[in-house]
Amino acid sequence: MRYRKLGNTGLIVSEMCLGAMTFGSGEGMWATVAGVSQESVTDLIKVAFDRGINFIDTADFYSNGRSEVVTGNALRMLGRPRDSYVLATKVLLRMGEGHNQIGLSRYHIMANIDASLKRLQVDHIDLYQIHGRDPFTPLEETLDALDDCVRAGKVRYLGLCNLSSWEIMKSLWISDRKRIARFESLQMYYSLAGRDIEREIVPLAQDQKLAILPWSPLAGGFLSGKYSRENEKPEGARRATLDFPPVDRERLWRILDVLRPIAADHLVSVAQVALAWLRAQPHVTSVIIGAKNQEQLLDNIAATELVLSPEQMQAIGAASALPNEYPQWMLARQSADRIGQVEGPS
Repeated sequence: MRYRKLGNTGLIVSEMCLGAMTFGSGEGMWATVAGVSQESVTDLIKVAFDRGINFIDTADFYSNGRSEVVTGNALRMLGRPRDSYVLATKVLLRMGEGHNQIGLSRYHIMANIDASLKRLQVDHIDLYQIHGRDPFTPLEETLDALDDCVRAGKVRYLGLCNLSSWEIMKSLWISDRKRIARFESLQMYYSLAGRDIEREIVPLAQDQKLAILPWSPLAGGFLSGKYSRENEKPEGARRATLDFPPVDRERLWRILDVLRPIAADHLVSVAQVALAWLRAQPHVTSVIIGAKNQEQLLDNIAATELVLSPEQMQAIGAASALPNEYPQWMLARQSADRIGQVEGPS
């Protein structure tokens, strides 16, 4: 296991992060995704710690708060020092029936930071992330409330999920102008089957020194190796009932055609190859992996030991490459002569 700085902060996190979306009761809409019991959650977190993972990511919304509860119980039972792991959670989505039990208003943030702390049984959150966009609340109100959480000692660092590049840059400008805590990490959907963030968000993150934390690195299980053209919905697979995140099927099959022989060459799973490629991207800080059992978790963690050859990386990259859309093709055309004036990285 390797360790990296979280963006422009001094916080050190493991190159893989244990995601807790599968933790909890698995009731209602969570029946397909979650359902991992308290005992199994404790075992999974212990295995992750023992393999060098020091980073856990959950959300208040997962299983209606139950994910935070079982995660907090597991951390208490394991008895690890609080400063030996980095704990992340999120705020935004509905936590009750009321009009103000959702969103990124000061009202909702202040109520839910305390609720998350109580469920997790800790006195602070290391990385507190907005789970997405609130179409009603001004960014200024959200950032002021989050800054108050930091100043109160309830939160150490701030992160965001699923925003567009202009919103990310606007938030950074507001934080800089008001001299308040800024977002330091971007939790985004990123996989071989979904490389969209490479267009605008990756360059932004590199320029502003923001950490990128990919969620669903196996594209909702499609890159696990158990799916094929002949069997798009294998029995018991999550995609059979929850087809998310959206994926271009034809492009996916082309990617899997490249991944399978590489996996066979290394005697590893297709999932490990997909994770190894993602982990090797220089703009990725920590890959969020989820699991329902130890076998899945250990297989995913083993990807940290897999080194793909330059030829294999190139083949995978070519099979999964994004089509060159405007303005990228125009910028590349106009910049070609300028870039050719120097050797090596600019």
